Amino acid sequence: MAKLSIGIVGLPNVGKSTLFKALTRQDITVANYPFATIDPNVGVVTVPDERVDALAALSQSKKKIPAVVEFYDIAGLVKGANKGEGLGNQFLSHIRETQAVAIVLRAFADPEIIHVENSVDPVRDREIINTELILKDLETVDKRLARLESEVRSGKKEALADKDLVTKLKVLLEKGTLPVTDAALAEEVALNERLADLNLLTLKRQLYLINGTPDDVPQDLVDAIRADGADYLTVDLADDASAAAGVPALIKKAYAVLDLASFFTTGEDETRAWTIVRGTKAPQAAGVIHTDFEKKFIRLEVIECSKLLEAGGWSKAKQKGWLRLEGKEYEVKDGDVLEVRHG
Repeated sequence: MAKLSIGIVGLPNVGKSTLFKALTRQDITVANYPFATIDPNVGVVTVPDERVDALAALSQSKKKIPAVVEFYDIAGLVKGANKGEGLGNQFLSHIRETQAVAIVLRAFADPEIIHVENSVDPVRDREIINTELILKDLETVDKRLARLESEVRSGKKEALADKDLVTKLKVLLEKGTLPVTDAALAEEVALNERLADLNLLTLKRQLYLINGTPDDVPQDLVDAIRADGADYLTVDLADDASAAAGVPALIKKAYAVLDLASFFTTGEDETRAWTIVRGTKAPQAAGVIHTDFEKKFIRLEVIECSKLLEAGGWSKAKQKGWLRLEGKEYEVKDGDVLEVRHG
């Protein structure tokens, strides 16, 4: 995984573009009317990590390359988006390519800022957004089921198992349940390469950003978010200091929600952070650096970042016997500094 990508989703005028501006400091349209953002703005944001700076100083690296997150600012969803209401179909298709969805909900009251539903109710808004995602996915699932039924009739063996799995998804979606909340089913779909192109919106991990102060956030909203196994962050986007502080907090939350970790490579040429899913084994982690490293993997030399800094460098760590040799079964940890040995 070279980088993390997150789609910023919400109703119009909830603060999505303000958030995007805070994230990327890009000068984009922030307007008090729906559909000010028609094409998805894409911003690449560096992941704040002081370990990159410390390792670069230690190695006197010519370059330092932090991990990055790609944020897609997707124009406002409205009720009926799954049928193309507003510019719905375009917006929903933009989310498909991201790994996670950050749903922005408006909790602040301000009579000067129009709400597309004419009142501020983040619980209702959350339901509108998730209903649109569910309805769009139902359309996708129905199309695939029709195809699978045809394949079953023609005798394709794997089509029967796929049909059963897609039927389970359909049952959940028809109940108004997000499949991402069913961990066993979500994992079964993720492991099925034949269904990868479904790219369901409701199987993406969700992170809620509530625009307002903690006092603005109703408890039933928090309860609903937690019931879905999701997480949330409260940021007052109208306050510059709160918005600026919200950026690293959002990235940190996104890493936690997606179970991501950073490992490092360091030397005179560059110090670099790499993003992996926790539990990634050594050859696959090496493959993030270069595909050949995975194919020709022999072993890793590994040291935890703080131990390398304490030793004062790679050769000093070696003299102290602090470097470890790890093989194919080793799970790379957050904060590991690696040197890959390969054929």
